[in-house]
Amino acid sequence: MKPAYSVIFLTTLIGAAQGLFLALFTAQSYALFNLLPAQDSRTFFATGAAVVLVLSALGLVASFFHLGRPERAWRSAAMWRTSWLSREVIVLPAFMGVVFLYGVAHFMDWKPVLATLPDGMVIDATLVLGLAGTVLAFALFLCTAMIYACLPFLREWHSPLTIVNYVLLGGASGFTLAAAFALGSAPALTRFYAGWALILTVLAFASRGASLRRNARLRPKSTIQTAIGVKHPRIVQKSAGFLGGSFNTREFFHGKSRAVLRSVKWGFLITVFGLPVVLLATALWTDSTGSLPLAFAVQYLGLLAERWYFFAQANHPQNLYYQAIT
Repeated sequence: MKPAYSVIFLTTLIGAAQGLFLALFTAQSYALFNLLPAQDSRTFFATGAAVVLVLSALGLVASFFHLGRPERAWRSAAMWRTSWLSREVIVLPAFMGVVFLYGVAHFMDWKPVLATLPDGMVIDATLVLGLAGTVLAFALFLCTAMIYACLPFLREWHSPLTIVNYVLLGGASGFTLAAAFALGSAPALTRFYAGWALILTVLAFASRGASLRRNARLRPKSTIQTAIGVKHPRIVQKSAGFLGGSFNTREFFHGKSRAVLRSVKWGFLITVFGLPVVLLATALWTDSTGSLPLAFAVQYLGLLAERWYFFAQANHPQNLYYQAIT
């Protein structure tokens, strides 16, 4: 398939935003059980929520460049009963709305007590909003991934690993960003976030590696012989006819050589997983926390390459016919 840069930026930006929000609420939940020190509502939680909203908004803006008629974007939510894209269109603004309320509640220090548990634990409004945001974050991961995983004819995408990869890669980038963000707003949480970012990055490497190995073993179910109904063992396509430069040849194939694909694959394996693991481990074991912003920057750039490869690797069945042109 031909990678769409608008979708690449959309999925990577909102993935990091979702991961960062999960990191924020994790810290608040741990503090509730006295497992982590409590943090200032305005400096940490409200500012962090603002970063989540900025990343989500940038992703939303990027998505409009993928639309032929942006003024009709509202119609994309009409098929929510059957379309994962429509569900994503609904869940993303809902997630942003809850994050906005979560940030405002922390900024205003608005924490009315909604319930008190038998052990004396207090449940306030920010916890309820945080839980709602967490549910929506995972729902958004599911909706985004299922847009691709639900397509059986694109076998590289049609796998549960697609969903796992979206969750783990978004979580890894979000927690790496949280570690860098905590440097200035919550230094006591820096090592906590860096540790979880390291774990999630390693898990994401295992999951993405599994999908790469799976996809490398895939073989097309159809052939030129079955496509045209001719059983001769050697069929060579010389031309795709006068429609060689059609929509099909432009939109269903990336047009790059195998050498380029290999370079992109090794590039994102190094920048998404290899270098961030080294930088995060350095921050944990040497207290060299200055490497954390670099870890996020390198990882995010690598995620752009990873998402490009994700789209380019999908082999549309129609390319069996258009192979002479593509």
